Amino acid sequence: MYSYKTYLSSFLLIILFSCKNIAQINPKQQAVIDAKPIEVELVNGKARAYFASGCFWCVEAIYESVKGVDEVISGYSGGFTKSPTYEASNTGKTGHAEAVEVIYNPEIVSFETLVDVYFASQDPTQVNGQGPDNGSQYRSIIFYQNDTQKQIIMNKKEALAKTLGETIAAEVYPFQKFWIAEDYHQNFEKLNPNHGYIRNVSIPRLKRFQAKMPEVLKANH
Repeated sequence: MYSYKTYLSSFLLIILFSCKNIAQINPKQQAVIDAKPIEVELVNGKARAYFASGCFWCVEAIYESVKGVDEVISGYSGGFTKSPTYEASNTGKTGHAEAVEVIYNPEIVSFETLVDVYFASQDPTQVNGQGPDNGSQYRSIIFYQNDTQKQIIMNKKEALAKTLGETIAAEVYPFQKFWIAEDYHQNFEKLNPNHGYIRNVSIPRLKRFQAKMPEVLKANH
């Protein structure tokens, strides 16, 4: 028979773990999630979009291959600390994820297509990482700047979940600020083609994406 003593012990364990989970919620991070999105104005007709999807070396190269994309910059976003660095973000204590700023011509490529590229270029079910890169600094986040973008993201995320029959790991954040990464991270794949990580992880990931969405690629890719 299920004794009162056993019931009490179980109840106390539930309370203990519930309190522990509540204590682990970072109010500073929650403030980022609940913030009002900041909309970035067009500059010379060019828009900006922000994505986190594992190592920014990989993601930068993926978006650079898409028609209508002028430039992609590696950096950090989604956290609560100011002026994050590579070393600080790697501790997982800043709240930031490695992210990219995609500068694009909305007359050629839409935000909706950029979201399609996002999901097609990753394992959408992997939590806190992509491939061999694990940790909150490598988690998947899509940043929205207005309600229209948020709805596009949520619709595609829901549709993908139904198609796969699995939970989609990507978090959805209001965009706040993008911090540019150190110079040596910029164009890393292009400048370091023989780097072990680039050969074994980044380039294969790029090629898998290109095989999925050849219709969006630039002529030289």
